[in-house]
Amino acid sequence: MTLTLILMRHAKSDWDNPLLSDHDRPLNPRGRRSADAMGDWLRESGWLPDEVLCSTSERTRETLKRLRIEAPVHFLPALYHAEPDRMWEVLHSATRHRVLMLGHNPGIAGFAAELVAAPPAHDRFDDYPTCATLVTEFDAESWEDVRPNTGFARAFIVPRELTE
Repeated sequence: MTLTLILMRHAKSDWDNPLLSDHDRPLNPRGRRSADAMGDWLRESGWLPDEVLCSTSERTRETLKRLRIEAPVHFLPALYHAEPDRMWEVLHSATRHRVLMLGHNPGIAGFAAELVAAPPAHDRFDDYPTCATLVTEFDAESWEDVRPNTGFARAFIVPRELTE
């Protein structure tokens, strides 16, 4: 069986209001455009998820809303600034075949590097900019069976490639 993980960092957030906590920062205009474009790319590429695991922050929630995805969503406090070990735990709880996980750096970049047997040939993979998205497939029966360095990178894209 093939399982697919779509790993996305939230889109660019707004830093204009110093009174907002980090958790409550929304997207800025560029971030909104990027999330819209990434949602279009997911649809056009045939990578729509059937389950979403999303951080509880405002910027991840807004990114998800702008993707316009119809799938069950689990908003998980554990994904807010999660380190790779915690992201593995969350992934192992997934129940559907094609999962979107939406989170934050620096954890998401480290997690992405741990997922794949070979990194995609992309100069931005290591720093995983805002709204960057990795599509990885695993030959596994369940998410609990997925282990580090066993994924096959099928796509990696950053918003700039879609909005230029």
